[in-house]
Amino acid sequence: MDPDGDLNPDTDDLPLRANTNHILVRHYVLDLTVHFDRKVISGSIVLFLEPRLGVRTEAGGSQDGFTSKYKEVDALEDGKKELETTTAKVEKMCGDAESIQSSSLWHTTSGGEFTLVLDCCDLDVSKVEEVDVTSVAPMLSRFPEVPSKKSGDVSRKPQAAFIQNLISMPSSQWRQQHQLFSLCSRAPGAQDGSTLQFHRDRWSLQVRKNGVTSPQEFPCALRICYETKPAGGSVRWTKDQDNRVCVYTAGSPINNRALFPCQEPPVAMSTWQATVRAPSECVVLMSGEEQATVPAEDGDTHFLTWNYYVTMPMPASTFTLAVGHWQQVTAEIPPELEKGVRDGTDCGKTAKLGPEYGQWTEAERVCRLGSSSSEVVKGSPLQTGSRDQTTCVDSAFCYSSLEDEGLSVTDCSGMVDDGISCSHGDYPCRFTERSAWSQRVIPHRVFSPACLLQKAQMGVLKLLPQCLAAAHAVLGVHPFPRLDVLIVPAGFSSLGMASPHIIFLSQSVLSAGSPGSEENLSLCGSRICHEISHSWFGLVIGARDWTEEWISEGFATCLEDIIWAQAQQLSLEEKTEECDLKALLRWRRLSDELQNSKEELQILRPNMEKTGQVSESGSSTVKHALNPEKPFMQVHYLKGYFLLRFLASQVGEQQFIEFFQLFVKKYHGHLILSQDFLQMLLISFPDMERKGLTLSAIYADWLDQPGIPKWLYERSAVWSQARLVEEVKAEVIKWILLSQSHHGKSRKRKRMEPKVNYKELTSDQLVMLLELLLEESELSVASLRALQRTYSLQNQDAEVRHRWCELVVKHAYAQAYGDVEHFLIHDQAMGVYLYGELMVQEDPEQQALARHCLSLVQEEMDQSARRVVEEMVL
Repeated sequence: MDPDGDLNPDTDDLPLRANTNHILVRHYVLDLTVHFDRKVISGSIVLFLEPRLGVRTEAGGSQDGFTSKYKEVDALEDGKKELETTTAKVEKMCGDAESIQSSSLWHTTSGGEFTLVLDCCDLDVSKVEEVDVTSVAPMLSRFPEVPSKKSGDVSRKPQAAFIQNLISMPSSQWRQQHQLFSLCSRAPGAQDGSTLQFHRDRWSLQVRKNGVTSPQEFPCALRICYETKPAGGSVRWTKDQDNRVCVYTAGSPINNRALFPCQEPPVAMSTWQATVRAPSECVVLMSGEEQATVPAEDGDTHFLTWNYYVTMPMPASTFTLAVGHWQQVTAEIPPELEKGVRDGTDCGKTAKLGPEYGQWTEAERVCRLGSSSSEVVKGSPLQTGSRDQTTCVDSAFCYSSLEDEGLSVTDCSGMVDDGISCSHGDYPCRFTERSAWSQRVIPHRVFSPACLLQKAQMGVLKLLPQCLAAAHAVLGVHPFPRLDVLIVPAGFSSLGMASPHIIFLSQSVLSAGSPGSEENLSLCGSRICHEISHSWFGLVIGARDWTEEWISEGFATCLEDIIWAQAQQLSLEEKTEECDLKALLRWRRLSDELQNSKEELQILRPNMEKTGQVSESGSSTVKHALNPEKPFMQVHYLKGYFLLRFLASQVGEQQFIEFFQLFVKKYHGHLILSQDFLQMLLISFPDMERKGLTLSAIYADWLDQPGIPKWLYERSAVWSQARLVEEVKAEVIKWILLSQSHHGKSRKRKRMEPKVNYKELTSDQLVMLLELLLEESELSVASLRALQRTYSLQNQDAEVRHRWCELVVKHAYAQAYGDVEHFLIHDQAMGVYLYGELMVQEDPEQQALARHCLSLVQEEMDQSARRVVEEMVL
């Protein structure tokens, strides 16, 4: 029997099974241990639940057609496995598992009992138990309205009342609330004689309690003991650029359900706190705030304990974890490390550090960011591990006033004077803090493997404060109070990923030149701005329906240009010219993608009028989420970006930015649909509707149809005549003439050719140059050699080098095959389809190169990318 029934992972949608209309998780407490030897994360998670009002399961009925829609399920877990843990506490709690019924028995003997459904896959669950929070006596005195636990009184009412009071504590008492959550999470299992039964199929974990028929009667606190699987889809076990083990959440299409059982639908917004134990030489980074400046030693083990938390309710998909031998990037690279990073491309060797590595002076640790005035807000220095280990983390955060940078500041005084009245639920919101409005640069840290420290210093650490200040100038208050940036392993599948408090960046955004080079930072700066903008669009304002990815990615792509221009302090003319060039490059990319993809993947609102709708229980599906082509498509980035440019052209650029600020003010802390943004825009600019630009017209032209809207065709013709583009066209003619001049000429006559003066081009202009040259059917070897030498193409940013590699492959320029190999190994996030170009030429040497590169990186590649490449190459 097929365990997945009629769900085809190659073509079908991703099910979100959690019954969020019946019951919601309001807070998670995770207690996890990282085992690199077994490639698993083990421990427990405690869920604090709140029932939705007025929901009762009819006797004999199923949850949302649960038994009919997903009839064929995985073989049942036997439920008797005991988790291997490093602490006696978790071992005691999770040691005894309840028996799980057979599949047929589970579905036929429910007797109308209520079922909690959690999104879950690739997890070994050993036990699910109700937590007896009333057994923690010291807590009860803090809530006089909760009756004290009397001898023999194990009724559920005191427990439910206590949990509901705990969940609804005001945000001003969040510290006390988290302490109580933590105490509750360590309480023993309920001893009332009743049992919790649980069952796991491919996509969910289902829990029942005998005799409980409604969410209101269901336990309000559950502990689930489990461990992940080495091949689980939510985390990547790999090695970093120093060839040292690490693990991180990789932004999988299945999100975090293979890391912990959770409610995946975006509407299930919750807070969390986590304790993570990891080997003492490792650093743990998470999408939360650190509870302490120094991790605690975990008894006599060789582990340290790290604690993080969040106070803003967020979807479970935003939870992010990275554990590895990361180093903090500082303004000065210590001599012990500098030897190991002098050649930034040699990232397979780990620098050997002396014992004095963790003993730098305060002056050596101060972050001098660019030319700005800055200071370090610092806790105790932390050296993890023993003296001969190579990982050291400083808890210092960098601040920068940037007073000498001259960046303009958004006048948000009106928002402060208004005393923003937030419409979201109660949480400690920075939009209401007067001090947050003037904080242009939030505290930040940068981490990377040792071999990339200098490149990360010259790129990310230098650019980050000015990008943060520019984002503040454009959008106002930073939604989150701090930021970490991590350079992730080479197998990371995209250029970046933003989560609350942390950004993952691919090594491809770093300069390809020498480690000390400050050139070619455009890709790094623009990508930083893209990920920072997700703090506003994607995180503090999120899509209520995950199929509307354009709400996150289209907005971030649009804001990336605005914020990066602000960071560079470009004049209005310079900004317009640069944005028009980028628009033309994106138009060409989108046009090419739409010509080579299925129409159903080109629609920004695939659920159309049903967008945002869920079943009676709250379950739904994410359309096309499991399609293997989807992760490599950019239509939601590009078509969404062009929709926003179209709207800006109707109201004016500056007015559109000001509207962004108003929209953030109103909708921060909320999940939205396309209509929320568009309706507010049409109301704010009534002239648009009088010109015939209605909500239905925008849906029809941009969101509900494949292909390219008429406006975009017309506008692309204007962009193609922009000054920066015309400069490139002039250079293209020179290169074509040079190539033609070599045909039929002797070597002697070639040496007598007059020298051609080529114009210096920006990175984006170089991309355009190479794209236009790709349209030529022939280019001589001599012209390709001159092209490479003139622009030092091997040292340009990854976007330029990608086009160069395409040119090398098309014209079989064997002398530069080393550039192609380097790109496929070190720029895996961008090289997927380059394998296809190597194979389609049917050149034995090129096909051998593709197979060779795949063999070198196969084990570290992202799973989706690996599957796509293997289909092309093998």
